[in-house]
Amino acid sequence: MKKRTLLAVPLSMSLLIPTAALADQHEGKSQTNADTSVSTPASELRSALGHLFTEHAFLAVETMKKGAEGAEDFEALAAELNNNTADLTAAITSVYGEEGGAQFNEMWSSHIGYFVDYVKATGADDQAGKDKALEELDGYVTEQAAFLEAATEGRIKAADVEPGLKTHIEQLIWAFDSYVAGDYETAYMNEREAIKHMSMVAAGLATAISDQFPDKFENSMAVTPAADLRAALDQVFTEHAGLAVMAMQNGVDGDPDFDASAAALLANADDLSAAIASFYGEEGGAAFEEIWKSHIGYFVDYVTATANDDQAGKDEAMAELDQYVVDQAAFLAAATEDRLPADALEAGLTEHVTQLLGAFDQYVAGDYEASYASLRQSYAHMLMPSEGISQTIVDQFPDNFSTSSMPEGMPKTGMGGTADQDGMPYEWFLLGGLLAAAIGGAYSLRRRSNEA
Repeated sequence: MKKRTLLAVPLSMSLLIPTAALADQHEGKSQTNADTSVSTPASELRSALGHLFTEHAFLAVETMKKGAEGAEDFEALAAELNNNTADLTAAITSVYGEEGGAQFNEMWSSHIGYFVDYVKATGADDQAGKDKALEELDGYVTEQAAFLEAATEGRIKAADVEPGLKTHIEQLIWAFDSYVAGDYETAYMNEREAIKHMSMVAAGLATAISDQFPDKFENSMAVTPAADLRAALDQVFTEHAGLAVMAMQNGVDGDPDFDASAAALLANADDLSAAIASFYGEEGGAAFEEIWKSHIGYFVDYVTATANDDQAGKDEAMAELDQYVVDQAAFLAAATEDRLPADALEAGLTEHVTQLLGAFDQYVAGDYEASYASLRQSYAHMLMPSEGISQTIVDQFPDNFSTSSMPEGMPKTGMGGTADQDGMPYEWFLLGGLLAAAIGGAYSLRRRSNEA
């Protein structure tokens, strides 16, 4: 591996805003204080990084799988993985300057190249080639960790971050190896774990950056109960969009991993339903689950009808999806006591449905570039409902999101899956621990007026 001289990079004072798609999501936001806002400067940074890091993991696994298959859409998907890298590089550049961004880009791009080498060696049954790719990835871990320590002026320690980077690599390799071996259930389990892990990486890096530039981030914190709820929902909502597109592809192609991909999509729905139940009670969680999973079923109906060239079946599925939009909007408006208006919800849900169907139709038509651009658009779009729903939950239950009881001090963040804040791991704040601790009593959900 080529050796590089790492430097203490000059630091830009521009706020990290990685994509134009995230530039303006906040009109009509509730007025909240810093303790109970999901949209402070530091939490915005965390959300932006979480978006790009989790998307990287998702796109990397899916690209490796397409490479192993020799699929004709491989180049288009690989191009979007590269576009994700460009967005990440722009984010790093906005904080650490052109030289820092260029260093990051070279290293980050190199590790994607080593994954490609591993895929090629696997296809050629070349164990020596696979071993070489893994050795190169080990070298990447050392260099990337050193870069992060230098860039953050020691807030992230290389020795602490290396295990997290190794975990990232192992998760992607395990997902790919399991896929090649035909163990699709394990492949999708590892893919989901890789996505979740990168959400925690984003929390660590956002904490370091916001601590490094307190004035730029208005002395706000990347890790608060409110920010953690948003990050958790960011991860689950965006993952839904990615998994839905790929499951639809697998269904129309008759791929052997379709059942496993559909099971992963339903497992994602279970996670989201559990989150809703934690705030709105078992009855509310069950009602949400029924409606949410129904729209997954309607997408499957649309895929089946497409495969059978059944226009009437497609029309019926679209009509069912239209009704889903109305039902889901009514549920959320009722659960949030109209803090989320039904008409605004319907517009956002319609956009979600349209994006997924568009990505699928473009794939079936062979317009892979447009399809994968639509996939990334749908992934980013899910950050908007995540922000709106998380802020609404915080507004409904503000006492559960106070930072007054949080430990003081800078998290000792190694980005290795945990980041201790005076001994308290980030996982406590993330979905499982936060939701378990947040609500003592169940919220009595009003039943939908149009429920059968």
